[in-house]
Amino acid sequence: MFALDAKTMQRIAPVVRRVIIVDPNPAAARLLQDLLKGFGSREIVVEGDEARVLDLAREMEPALIFTERTGPRLDGEALVRRIRRSSLACRRAPIIMVTAEATASAIKGARDSGVHEFLRKPFTSGDLQRRIENLATKPRDWVEAVGYIGPDRRRFNSDDYAGPQKRKADKPRSSAEAALAVKDQAMRILFSALAQFDSDPMQAVRAIKQQAETLKALAIKTGDAPLAIAAAGLDTALAAGAPTKAGLTAPVEVVLKLASPESLARAG
Repeated sequence: MFALDAKTMQRIAPVVRRVIIVDPNPAAARLLQDLLKGFGSREIVVEGDEARVLDLAREMEPALIFTERTGPRLDGEALVRRIRRSSLACRRAPIIMVTAEATASAIKGARDSGVHEFLRKPFTSGDLQRRIENLATKPRDWVEAVGYIGPDRRRFNSDDYAGPQKRKADKPRSSAEAALAVKDQAMRILFSALAQFDSDPMQAVRAIKQQAETLKALAIKTGDAPLAIAAAGLDTALAAGAPTKAGLTAPVEVVLKLASPESLARAG
């Protein structure tokens, strides 16, 4: 049995403590289960039917989810989207998609559904270890938008993905540049969330709330008083009962006035 050293086991312990494996193939699920036990997992549940996964996740609150991409009663990408858009306590839990179909479109589809990692079959214990260590040591910012919910796609960790902004050179070169990138993305999400409010009000409110928190924290960190005041006003509007589009439009627009024209043009 493949064994990890004590330091590695300690690093990955929080990630592997409770695991759900969604795979209709019992042999493949058993192989993954045995490897995870070697990594320190002790609470592992296997399910092959997509329809039962959300109830299982609600009951178990997994720290990590593996899902096969397709199966007789499984659409892995749709399942990931359902988890991300749910009210489950584990909706932000790391998800690794496992499949033998490692085409460019399959990898991109997995990434855009909201997974953290992509693992191609057949895989080795070393491949699995690298994916889990990525989750434990390379955390990614969470994106709460309307069209997309999940880890920041610009920092997709999978070794099988070589798309835009995967290279180290694409990372912000300074703290000022990093702050500008955070502000730019939050403004674009705010703009889009207001524009798409009618199509998904619950997720739009969730997205607006997340951006208000992000911008308020950023304003405090960078000493941006106008942004802090605008974000606090939006926060107040969100806290006033059940938020509506009519009630949020004005405070969102106050925040958006502080965005660069370029960021809003990209959002449109």
